Amino acid sequence: MRSLSTLPKAELHLHIEGTLEPELILELATRNHITLPYATLAQLRAQYEFTDLQSFLNLYYENMAVLVTEDDFADMTRAYLTRAREAGVRHAEIMFDPQAHLARGVSLATSVNGIAGALASSESDFGISTVLIAAFLRDESQDSALSVLADLLEMKAPIIGIGLDSAEVGNPPSKFVKLFENARAAGLRLVAHAGEEGPPSYVWDTLDLLGAERIDHGIRSVEDSLLVKRLAREQVPLTVCPLSNVRLRAVDSLAAHPLPQMLASGLNVCLNSDDPAYFGGYAEQNFEVVATEFAFDTDTLERLAANSITSSFATVERKAQLLGELAAWREQAS
Repeated sequence: MRSLSTLPKAELHLHIEGTLEPELILELATRNHITLPYATLAQLRAQYEFTDLQSFLNLYYENMAVLVTEDDFADMTRAYLTRAREAGVRHAEIMFDPQAHLARGVSLATSVNGIAGALASSESDFGISTVLIAAFLRDESQDSALSVLADLLEMKAPIIGIGLDSAEVGNPPSKFVKLFENARAAGLRLVAHAGEEGPPSYVWDTLDLLGAERIDHGIRSVEDSLLVKRLAREQVPLTVCPLSNVRLRAVDSLAAHPLPQMLASGLNVCLNSDDPAYFGGYAEQNFEVVATEFAFDTDTLERLAANSITSSFATVERKAQLLGELAAWREQAS
């Protein structure tokens, strides 16, 4: 089998702040004269053992302190694009957390302009088409989210959609109905995390109350047979992140991951890296570990890549181009 880093793929579940590698964190801390709780690379790396989602989020938000200027955000984004190109990513739908930066006193313009400025040349510089999604923190209030969304729209931020992330349990989809109504009225695409730590009912409500077009994670959907049938019938995209699920203890081990069951049930699943700097693997590494663990053949791997492309918000022309590249890869792999 050919290297899975050459497999043309789209990445649909990627938090740009989660691509901050330890080396860049320390570099930006020095640049911005920020004192972190850890002085060396070894001390920082030692923090990357998580017991659950919250233990990850604590470090994730702590490390954001090094992002201060537009250049910081741009450097982080370009570093991801460089690594994504090596992983065979040809289209990326990148989420960022504007509220997390505003809470630190970093203006909306700084984070948006820094990230979007780097993405503006992503295709010419890296061969990767990109779109930007503003993700809202579900452990913050809907009023906060509504205010930030209004500001993003007023400044004509180059976002294509909104998402919903951070701590899932105790923050049900019903909390954000108005936010999604406003985003839909503004013509934005709608995605949301659901069914990672939260129950299958959160997936139902994300579809029915929020009108989400795509479910980020969704692995607990397999606990509800009626939900599985609906997801299969409607071919709702599920952006699954295997290495993330293992590192955050959403599943006990990779062997226990429901991915094979999801595929066997006809679900529209694709593979993504989520927060790759924290979870030990970029896009191609997520493909590699599941290919090895579950002995996936070329047909299955091609199906996962095709799902990522067809489930994306790329243009019809771009999708056709990438599916053509995928077909060429298959011919060469045969």
